[in-house]
Amino acid sequence: MSCHRRCVSTSTPSLASTGRRLAALMTATALSAGLAHAQEVGNGRDKSNAAASGDVALLRKLEQMEQRIRVLESQLKQKDNQEIARARGQAPVPPADGKPAKDRRDGDDPTQPKQPKDQKGLAGMLKPDWATPVPRDLTGKTAPVNRPNSIIGLVDSPVTGMSIGAYGEMKFGLQQNPAAGGQWQNGFDAHRLVLLPTYLITPNIIFNAEIEFEHGGSAFDADDKLHGSAEIEQIWIDFKMIDQFNWRAPGIDLIPIGYINEHHEPTAFYSVNRPEIYHGLIPSTWKAPATSVYGRLTDGLYYTLQASSSFEDFGGDFDKRTDGNAVPPFPTGYPAGITGVDALGLGRPVVGDFRQLSNDIAVTGQLSYSPPMLPGFNGSVSAYYTPNTTPRGAYADAGLPLGRSSLTMFDAEFRYRVPNTGVEARGEYVFVSFGNPANLRANNDTDSTNNVGKTMYGYSGELAYHLPLGNFLSTDWELVPFYRYSFLNTQTGGFAGSDLNAPTGAGQTQFHTAGVAVFPSPQIVLKATWQKVINRDPAGANSDSVLGGVGFFF
Repeated sequence: MSCHRRCVSTSTPSLASTGRRLAALMTATALSAGLAHAQEVGNGRDKSNAAASGDVALLRKLEQMEQRIRVLESQLKQKDNQEIARARGQAPVPPADGKPAKDRRDGDDPTQPKQPKDQKGLAGMLKPDWATPVPRDLTGKTAPVNRPNSIIGLVDSPVTGMSIGAYGEMKFGLQQNPAAGGQWQNGFDAHRLVLLPTYLITPNIIFNAEIEFEHGGSAFDADDKLHGSAEIEQIWIDFKMIDQFNWRAPGIDLIPIGYINEHHEPTAFYSVNRPEIYHGLIPSTWKAPATSVYGRLTDGLYYTLQASSSFEDFGGDFDKRTDGNAVPPFPTGYPAGITGVDALGLGRPVVGDFRQLSNDIAVTGQLSYSPPMLPGFNGSVSAYYTPNTTPRGAYADAGLPLGRSSLTMFDAEFRYRVPNTGVEARGEYVFVSFGNPANLRANNDTDSTNNVGKTMYGYSGELAYHLPLGNFLSTDWELVPFYRYSFLNTQTGGFAGSDLNAPTGAGQTQFHTAGVAVFPSPQIVLKATWQKVINRDPAGANSDSVLGGVGFFF
């Protein structure tokens, strides 16, 4: 978001109905001319030869009128598509004459250099993302360049206002398996395929969803050789009011913290896997039952305020929740959702069947910005807070009940593409604080290796350079070599609880990630990534990898 398509629109008259009225008027004119000619023939003013020639002339006039009607209908349809495009915040549809429509002011992306004025037609649309302004919606987010009334961006939709996009990624290569003592193993993962249906109920009321299939889908027959999942990652209805205030009705939505959590399509980052901060410190894809308001404060500054189901300190399967929506009863035990090894990666709230494990509501606020005085710079700051992460019926392995513990998260990130150059820099910092770590399950489960301290934090810095490769297969290719350094500390001091304080150091980890991404077009990416992982575990991280990947977003 991908998703992520927020915009402001206004109601417009029906251009289709205008076209029908024009067609009816011209048809009536043609019929009137035919009747007049017929009356002249009936009055004896034309003989048989004259009648024949008159009929031919009449047919020619009717054909000319029909052609004119088709031209007008085409022009009206073009205007209708452009109105829908403006309503959705997507790129304007190129007119029938092949000339590119002018970019809207709020659709310009300051991270991209201006296109040459002599760039025309589809040639301009095929430029890679470093040379083509990416459509921007109300919140400053990017959106795919599909026509707003198309199916997978290829053919016209049979339903006006309906659009279907998609993104996905496949991965392959070699990686160490820490559970096998660091043994190198090769493999393949059809990681995800996501369908993106959107429907403009009206220009101001928009439905959006993401339907995701992960790791080859899901199956119940062992012969299918699948061990994946199918889920609704997003589903909501937006009510567009004014630039400054819009409402997203309750649904499943992404938590607006960080950039990649909201824009995790494979064309949005250069490594095969998502940046390391989003592997658990920010548990991407972090989604929850939620509702929000959002809008534009001023040019280049946007806000989002969201209320959502609380994060849960419960890492068990869905079916391990009791019918009373509590953890399994003592002394069964249950895995923690917050640990010093996996950070917050296991504690996202469920999104179905009224099976959330607390009554608490979390709140998130985000400011995203693209300063007009600093072209090419984009960034955001976000904060998340929940008053309690402890699930119903929580207990230590000794049987004592666990009390409440809050969670606060702060994130700041930036992306800067130096104008008129290939240089790009990215950076991010995230900080997590727990109100009372003595009540976290990981500190009370008799496992001293996964303890959680008072805080967690992580940061990363990335450099990339964009190189044009030339035109192949009727499109401009681009090569992006990059390097990223990340450090995560998920086992800081301040341990409390019944467990011994003896972490292995596995939660303090460095990541050196380097590779290349090749963009045959802005919608497709081919990736190769090498990663070295270092932590303070005496046994070593044993998690290095050499991976390749194929991603798409359209």
